[in-house]
Amino acid sequence: MSHLFLVRHGPTHVKRLIGWTDVPADLSDTTALARLTAALPDAPVVSSDLLRARTTADAICGGRPRLPHDPRLREIHMGAWEDRDWQDVDSAYGDALREYYEHPGDTAPPEGESWNTLSARVWSAITELMAQHPTLIVVAHMGPILSVVQRTKGITAYEALGHRIDPLSLTEIDMTGPSAIRINHLP
Repeated sequence: MSHLFLVRHGPTHVKRLIGWTDVPADLSDTTALARLTAALPDAPVVSSDLLRARTTADAICGGRPRLPHDPRLREIHMGAWEDRDWQDVDSAYGDALREYYEHPGDTAPPEGESWNTLSARVWSAITELMAQHPTLIVVAHMGPILSVVQRTKGITAYEALGHRIDPLSLTEIDMTGPSAIRINHLP
């Protein structure tokens, strides 16, 4: 059986759009990290190359094999909106940010990437990695996790964005179907 375990990195406490902005994760909740580590199978761990995902992966790895960081697992690139708060983006770009989230697909921030681009990038990484490791733990971000949920459930991007993915949560996918087993589980 082929299983994918998707873990969202620890909280950042940042209240801005931080797709590719490299900020640290708060990993002070050692109890939550221990519960998450215990809930995971003995399988290889791979993460996005962004600091918040790398350090979370290292914190939950234990004795599991650690694969090299993969930049294809990064969060969505927010381009010119990167590291700006919602009000600033609204002031500068009008309704573009609302449009971006209400109609995800091919719309992209200036100099950024669209939901469909993110989804293709992440799915390429997942399928390639799972061909080598049928059971895999991936530490990534909300966008990449939701893009996998979208594909495996056969739902729209808008419906996928309606799912909550908390920091240090676990989403488990049975890739033989594929189907979501658990979404946003907090062990």
